[in-house]
Amino acid sequence: MADIKIEVVDSFEGVDPVAWDALTQGNPFVSHAFLHAMHTTHCAVRRTGWQPQYLLLRDGNGEGNGLAGAMPLYLKGHSRGEYVFDHAWAEAFERHGIDYYPKLLSAVPFTPVRGPRLMARDAASREALAHGAITLTQKYGISSLHVLFPDADDVIALRAAGYLLREGIQFHWHNASYDSFDTFLAGMNHDKRKKIRQDRRRVTDAGVTFRHVQGSAITQADLDFFYRCYASTYENHWSSPYLNPEFFRTLLTQMPDAVLLILAERDGVPIASALNILGDGVLYGRYWGSTEFVSGLHFETCYLQAIEFCIRHGVQTFEGGAQGEHKMSRGLLPTPTWSGHWIADERFAEAIADFLERETKGMGRYLDELESHTPFKASAA
Repeated sequence: MADIKIEVVDSFEGVDPVAWDALTQGNPFVSHAFLHAMHTTHCAVRRTGWQPQYLLLRDGNGEGNGLAGAMPLYLKGHSRGEYVFDHAWAEAFERHGIDYYPKLLSAVPFTPVRGPRLMARDAASREALAHGAITLTQKYGISSLHVLFPDADDVIALRAAGYLLREGIQFHWHNASYDSFDTFLAGMNHDKRKKIRQDRRRVTDAGVTFRHVQGSAITQADLDFFYRCYASTYENHWSSPYLNPEFFRTLLTQMPDAVLLILAERDGVPIASALNILGDGVLYGRYWGSTEFVSGLHFETCYLQAIEFCIRHGVQTFEGGAQGEHKMSRGLLPTPTWSGHWIADERFAEAIADFLERETKGMGRYLDELESHTPFKASAA
């Protein structure tokens, strides 16, 4: 690693998109187009509390425009839009008169999906990024560094670099080479199969039909309706949407093949929609909303229609978003996720390490309990 140099940049200016994307393993959320759209549409910028401090790992051999690794990294003054909750840690720092914010965060803004964070060509480069981020944290004299939803290779590098690891759980669906939705249902136990069929019948009896539109087939009217639904979901929870209409327009322009819109309609008039992102053999359920209530509509639009799409197109995995035990009854199973944390103050690092050890044991028991309530028959499971 003698020829390696780490630099910090606050924008994508001068970063070759091809060289960057060569490090992403095909994950759409850390692609140059996705992250750049977050910034150019002013969704994830300094004003909103997401100040880019990307780490670039340069080598001297000229390969990949000299880019051996990269790490999406942000200087943050809050913990909003992260989905790994550290508010209790921030409050503990505050009670002892120590600033928790700003902190450094490696994540995809507003997006709780797994993927590479230490984006590199080899294990040594991943470890160099992990250590480089610690050095930057120390240089800034700030409280902590957090890496959210890293992939398995990143977890190994983070552990080796001395990060504290925190376990979480999401619910994902996996395609067991199903040839139809009925085949998928046949693998479930009687009660869950019956409940799904009843829920679907209610939606059908309400006169609701569905359209799956992707890429260039998505019209401006479709996108406008989706955003109306997306914004209403936040409004119903007394909140404001993180993302603006321009972001979704940019996403559709820059990454059309990755965007799948599921539209629920009655008599040709849309009443609900869900936007999904497709990439690296995975369909990611992202955003949803509706203009009226229909029993079962949420589960049908967000989960069951997405599963149908995966079966029809041979997509191997559907990630249904953050949290939600209710997803198990629709065939999504508990899947561990991880985050890595480096705390500058040794006293707090020891306290948080003790907390995480106890939390991880509890998480293990919780995962065992969830797995004992699988919705699938023993033979199918």
